[in-house]
Amino acid sequence: MILFISLNCILSLTSCGIRKSIKHIPNIKQYTLEIPKVNRINDSTFSFKKNYLTKNKQQLWELYIEGNPLQLGYNNGALTQDLMQKQEKIFFSKVEDFLPSKFKQNVLRGFLKWYNRKMYLNVREDFQAELYGLSQYSSDEYNFIAPKYLRNLYLHGAHDIGHAMQDLMMVGCTSLAVWNENTEEGDLLIGRNFDFYVSEDFAKNKVIEFVEPENGIPYLSVSWPGMIGVVSGMNKEGITVTINAGKSKIPLAAKTPISLVTREILQYAKNIDEAIAIAKKRKVFVSESILVGSANDKNAIIIEVSPDNFGVYKVENTSRIFCTNHFQSEAYKNDKRNQKHILESHSEYRYEKLQELLEKNKKLNPEKMAAILRDKSGLKREKIGYGNEKAINQLLAHHAVIFSPQKKLVWISANPYQLGEFVCYDLNEIFSDERLRGGDFAKSELNIAKDPFIDSQEFKNYKKYKMMSEEAEKAIEGKVLLTDDFLPHYQSLNPDFWLVYYQTGKYYFRQKEYVKAQAEFKKALTKEITTVPDRKNVEHFLKKTNKKIKEQ
Repeated sequence: MILFISLNCILSLTSCGIRKSIKHIPNIKQYTLEIPKVNRINDSTFSFKKNYLTKNKQQLWELYIEGNPLQLGYNNGALTQDLMQKQEKIFFSKVEDFLPSKFKQNVLRGFLKWYNRKMYLNVREDFQAELYGLSQYSSDEYNFIAPKYLRNLYLHGAHDIGHAMQDLMMVGCTSLAVWNENTEEGDLLIGRNFDFYVSEDFAKNKVIEFVEPENGIPYLSVSWPGMIGVVSGMNKEGITVTINAGKSKIPLAAKTPISLVTREILQYAKNIDEAIAIAKKRKVFVSESILVGSANDKNAIIIEVSPDNFGVYKVENTSRIFCTNHFQSEAYKNDKRNQKHILESHSEYRYEKLQELLEKNKKLNPEKMAAILRDKSGLKREKIGYGNEKAINQLLAHHAVIFSPQKKLVWISANPYQLGEFVCYDLNEIFSDERLRGGDFAKSELNIAKDPFIDSQEFKNYKKYKMMSEEAEKAIEGKVLLTDDFLPHYQSLNPDFWLVYYQTGKYYFRQKEYVKAQAEFKKALTKEITTVPDRKNVEHFLKKTNKKIKEQ
């Protein structure tokens, strides 16, 4: 109740600022525009002039767009309209699952308007014009949340807002760069897992965007329909960007979404110094690591940004750099939030796992890099359960990417997660007349084969485990009763994972079967538990259970 009263006070004090932001429309008069007339070639191929959308045999959507900012937005929206509206529906239905109450949804809507009141002041005008063009193809179904343009702007800050508001850490990513003695040919090689999970449906329609802007550098970005920001990408100059979430404090207003900072780097930076200068001038509202690779520098660095600090991490006397979810630069040496995160999260564990894997794989090539990104084991090859966030491959990634900046080659994983075939793209060919003559985007002869794990019984078990986890969660909440054989079967599908025993223990605790619950919590404590807070939760439940047994 106090929260709602406080929120009402804030809203009334800042209503003028909210009104301005809600009514804001970007200046688009300076741009020429031709409303796209889309030519539907078949169910999965569409074109407008040189702009093109098609689905390849690995089920990845490939989108090529060109033009001024407003035209880019219109071309993108016209070609991807069905996909974009589906993606919006998936995202907002997930929000409804979290907040089924209409009252809470109204409070959230009011809060978002207040929280995002300054976002438009911190986004480049050309990006706003592009978003405006894209938003013309959004669904009318969600106009009650915000007008189309503002809604699209809000969605570009969704990662940041979720991260800032609840410290959800939906992005627990892993990335690394190696060069010189660490690669077969001495070239710079970069790999990353983007462990962002909304739902299986959200990850279904991945889009590989090839963007040729009127001003700036052509680039590739891996994302989803309706997204103009960049979470993983490379430009024609061989600059790469990938983002990894850090530990954030809660800021009082949204500013520049991190994916638009990285988009600016890709579109306008030719080297590391230019990338740093761009990141430094933008005001962000979450803590984030940006791993930047550069063909022109034959080097990689990590830019570490937060609302009130900025650092750059460069390695000395070595040719490899690792990035998980904690900061490493001198600027954050005494940051208590970062220090606590290193001690309590799974970030340091994955960092150590990368070190271990690099010791075993001395000279990397793209195939060996894919094997590292797909690694599901713990330290010293320990079995820690499928889906454990301590693994490099957490079996939830939206995508994995491998960059070879000097060769201008990019490999992108097809579904599911990073297990599908890695499809290769050559930016030199794509941003030339070569692609138009050949008609194909991918350089298929360089593709990396799918992971054999896809066809294993273990993976079938993992998929079944995920489905049964939803049922187990409902049972823990008291919505359903489980049959006698459900829990043993559930545990058998992922027997090395601590969570199956913890969930079983919670179910028995709810059923007042305290002796059974006690045994399950003890089993959970023998496994590799993901974080210190998770371990404390198990210990807390065991303590409660022991007390209940004594009382009987």
